[in-house]
Amino acid sequence: MQFKHLLVFNKLKLILLLYNMSMHLEGPWLSTTGKKKGKQKFRNAEQARKAREAEESWKALQKKWAVEAEDKKRKRALAAPTMGPVVTQTYRRETPKINSLPFTAGPCTKAPEKVYTGDKILGIGTMHKSNAVPIFSDQDAKDISKMRR
Repeated sequence: MQFKHLLVFNKLKLILLLYNMSMHLEGPWLSTTGKKKGKQKFRNAEQARKAREAEESWKALQKKWAVEAEDKKRKRALAAPTMGPVVTQTYRRETPKINSLPFTAGPCTKAPEKVYTGDKILGIGTMHKSNAVPIFSDQDAKDISKMRR
């Protein structure tokens, strides 16, 4: 009996795992395409007749209250081209070219190399992950060389 419960639990866990690991795509209710409904099927001829009658009475009611005219206006407005910025001519600069300033500086020379001239630091040691550390004494060098991960 416990084995059966364990199987059911594992199946639920697998279903939840697959559900959570999906690409999280939304369903068709958020889609902007495919909004048209297909042809409606009825169980029998009686239901089809009732649906046709209901549709006819609805159209008559709309016609009575002039909803059809508003519907035509809405369709015409939706079919009209959208209003956007009208570009009549591309922008062009009036002056074809702006001259640069003349070169007035002297020759560019290489900067002198920076060299340590003091006597406090003996060298640079490397700890793990290429971390550069200054070495001030022989004991520091020995300590750094003995450090292991």
